[in-house]
Amino acid sequence: MCAAQSRKIRMNSATTPPVVTTPRALRNIGVIAHVDAGKTTTTERILYRTGKIHRAREVHEGAATMDYDPQERARGITIQSAATTVFWRDTQINLIDTPGHIDFNIEVNRSLRVLDGAVVVFDGVAGVEPQTETNWRLADKYGVPRVAFVNKLDRVGADFARVVQMMKDRLGVRPLVLQWPVGAESAFEGVVDLLSGEALCWHDGVMQVQPVPSELQATVHQLRAELVEQLVERDDALLSAYLAGQAPTPEQLRGVVRAGTLSGDFVPVLAGAAFKNKGVEPLLDAIVHYLPAPGEARGAEGQPASDPQAPLTALAFKVSSEAHGAMVFVRVYSGRLRPGQSVLNASTGRRERVSRLYEVHADRREERDELQAGDIAGVVGLKDTLTGHTLCDPAHPVVLEQITVPEPVIDVAIEPRTQVDQQQLGKALQVLVREDPSLRLRQDAESGQTLLSGMGELQLDVALEKLRTRFQVEVTVGAPQVAYRETFTRPVRVSHVHKKQTGGPGQFAALTFEMAPLPRGEGIRFESRVVGGAIPREFIPAVEAGVRRAALDGVVAGYPCVDFEVALVDGSAHDRDSSALAFELAAAAAWREGAAQAGSVVLEPVMAVEVVAPQACLGDCIGDLNRRRGVIRGQDSRGNAIVVDAHVPLQEMFGYIGELRALSSGRAHYAMQFDHYAVAPAAVAARLARA
Repeated sequence: MCAAQSRKIRMNSATTPPVVTTPRALRNIGVIAHVDAGKTTTTERILYRTGKIHRAREVHEGAATMDYDPQERARGITIQSAATTVFWRDTQINLIDTPGHIDFNIEVNRSLRVLDGAVVVFDGVAGVEPQTETNWRLADKYGVPRVAFVNKLDRVGADFARVVQMMKDRLGVRPLVLQWPVGAESAFEGVVDLLSGEALCWHDGVMQVQPVPSELQATVHQLRAELVEQLVERDDALLSAYLAGQAPTPEQLRGVVRAGTLSGDFVPVLAGAAFKNKGVEPLLDAIVHYLPAPGEARGAEGQPASDPQAPLTALAFKVSSEAHGAMVFVRVYSGRLRPGQSVLNASTGRRERVSRLYEVHADRREERDELQAGDIAGVVGLKDTLTGHTLCDPAHPVVLEQITVPEPVIDVAIEPRTQVDQQQLGKALQVLVREDPSLRLRQDAESGQTLLSGMGELQLDVALEKLRTRFQVEVTVGAPQVAYRETFTRPVRVSHVHKKQTGGPGQFAALTFEMAPLPRGEGIRFESRVVGGAIPREFIPAVEAGVRRAALDGVVAGYPCVDFEVALVDGSAHDRDSSALAFELAAAAAWREGAAQAGSVVLEPVMAVEVVAPQACLGDCIGDLNRRRGVIRGQDSRGNAIVVDAHVPLQEMFGYIGELRALSSGRAHYAMQFDHYAVAPAAVAARLARA
């Protein structure tokens, strides 16, 4: 496919990493994608090409450098984000490999919160998959510039142009195609760099720079002309020169690509096959050329300037508990951090002392004498710091934006098997919840059971396996239960008077609420509209506390009530008998009265389900989804298979994988993620009320 004339380029894996001296020579990058798109394989090849490791290891062999956890190697998936540092073209790249499974989306969430840029890996066959969309929206939320890498172009059914079109249709972005594949499927050899007009082909792990193959020259000429026109339109000087007949240089075009990437106007798209070591070096070049240094990203607005001389500001984004204490991963936004330094945890108001600093490479670490603005590293010695806490100079307190944590949708009841397990269980669960804030722990008031809540069955299964293998705690586990919710359907106004007289000081509180439903996902809002001091201000927090406490147990089936607002509009107090406790009790009783009148309903979590099945069993698969109360949203073709998008209640998805395999003789597979809460049918609500 490629011409014979070429010049060979071989990376020296033993090259000594250069010393980085300026903030602009630093990139904090995450690798994100749908599960099995090739994130970890791509990261592994980056480590190899930059000389961090001397032999690329494979995920399917359970030997990948970044998947070092025993469960990751056994399951063949990434469960927790892993950090490393590599060097390329005089630039330090702090790299975080993130999970692709929806159950571990908190890892992607908190990583994107502190990263400056991201490489989004797309499967060349599947294209834009559900978790890719979710991760893309998270990157939008945090203003993270991205480079797209279309991977697995050596597989049967891979279609680069189709993936680019899916990016436009599903993600609503403007892809900027910088490369075009040379060959397809098993004949994929490399890519044409549309900026330089050269072909980059790989043979036996060696990249060769060659002329464009003759059969691609017309296509490449057209694509490059379109690319140049898109870019020069963004730069007045380049446009004037271009109209005057002067062709822009590749370096000038790269400058425009960088500016457009940082502003979010478009997303550079590259191609490759990481498993075959094809396309990795240009991807590293794109990271250096187009992704931002600390302080340059759109998401940096509102954050401290990336200045090592400024007061310290850092964000803790991950906690990893170990035998000798916890390591807290931090991103330093400004200032410097040294061992022995006393810092203020602005989120708790407490001071903490830093013992040691570590640069982390997967499960290995190297001690550091100092961290400065832009660095991402591990800190040992922080005792009360959790995910999302801000660390700062005590003389210059500041609180950074928190990391949002999704609400869990599934519960399991766990009980220790022995008395020894009972003593260890509580401590082990607290460690797990501290490490993963998307896990929630609570005690059921009626049954007394300990309930562990999470984002899916796989996440809970991993957590329970950690109890057994890491903490040596044996537990009995109940069947997974759906995390239902309740809400209102109409506004009401309710008044309540709380009186209690038992001799001596009594209890008195009178109040009036206006209660109304809110859109899904809005949570609980409380406001006081009381004027004239009808209720003393010191009792208002107690009223809100009473509302929130009562909302933990809804009036239909006892599930937490969400998505409503309560306005305190009137009330009265007694000079002697009123107290915070009286108003809290009155608020709880008033809320229960109002909820009973407000048309309360049960909400059930609904999952976005994507089923990929052969045409022959499509009818059976759709029929099965319909029986599970699923709503088919659309169908699309993917190679020789059909993709079915549906919304299905989580309750109906337990055990689905076994049924799907039986219907398709093992040829179909699916992915699902939480989409929204919807009103449950009356029959479901009635069954839950009786339970």
